[in-house]
Amino acid sequence: MKKILLIQTAFIGDVILSTPLIANLHKQFPNIQIDYLVKKGNEELLSGHPNVNHVFIFDKGNKWISLKENIRLIRQEKYDTIVNLHRFASSGLICALSGAKQKIGFKKNPFSFLYSKSYKHAIGNGEHEVDRNLSLIASFCDITIRKPSLYPSNEDYTFVSKFQGTAYYCLAPASIWFTKQAPIATWLQLIEKLSDSDHAIFLMGGPNDKALCKQIISESTKEVRSLAGELSIMQSVAFMKNAKRNFVNDSGPLHFASAVNAPVTVFFCSTIPAFGFGPLSDDAKIIEVAHLPCRPCGLHGHKTCPEGHFKCGALALED
Repeated sequence: MKKILLIQTAFIGDVILSTPLIANLHKQFPNIQIDYLVKKGNEELLSGHPNVNHVFIFDKGNKWISLKENIRLIRQEKYDTIVNLHRFASSGLICALSGAKQKIGFKKNPFSFLYSKSYKHAIGNGEHEVDRNLSLIASFCDITIRKPSLYPSNEDYTFVSKFQGTAYYCLAPASIWFTKQAPIATWLQLIEKLSDSDHAIFLMGGPNDKALCKQIISESTKEVRSLAGELSIMQSVAFMKNAKRNFVNDSGPLHFASAVNAPVTVFFCSTIPAFGFGPLSDDAKIIEVAHLPCRPCGLHGHKTCPEGHFKCGALALED
């Protein structure tokens, strides 16, 4: 095998949880060319990866044009193998029309009937997504590496160094979904508790998270700084790597921490670790409200609590 393409055009966390495939493939086939297809906005995750040759970009904002162009470019590469980790139609079509000698993916993809091999993807049995992903290459590659990995650049580490004058905690309070996001009261309580130390406290997030971070700061009586919207994805990863501890929801920053083996505490509200998207850092803790009959209320979060009470957000912090 000389050339392989991996496809994962879902969310940031999904891309991160596919990186063990890169590590295992490179270890077994050191001279192989590994390329990757991600959705627009996620290319930064792999642009500096030492074992990724080229990153293709799927622009979902111009879906059909980008679909056609990526199929054309990928066919030109004449891949030996394509592994599609994405379970939805657009990626399945790209894989099916790629011209690759071997096409591998999950049975859930509607175009999996055109694959050379397809495998089961079962959520909720406690198996981690990393292991589900690795099952796609287990027939031809020895699996020895499970942890995801990202590689911030020297420039990323240099940029965040100006915020690292003292020891610090990182708090990432936001999520796309309301029911995956610990309530503001939880973050205020956490800030109160962490303020007993001499560590700085930083709120992390993207540009869309500025308002939430601003609200938390306005309601807190302690000194907190927001870096929401000030750091790129990889700068955020670099900054979280050296934090005393990171506190996150079941969201992208959880996987940032896993990818650099940073200490992390994760708040699971409406979703559960058994779905297979939990933390993989050596030092990882989970805080959740167990034994709620309505939990989990779905694989993904909701904009509002379906029951109207959001009891899964009543999280008790550790002593």
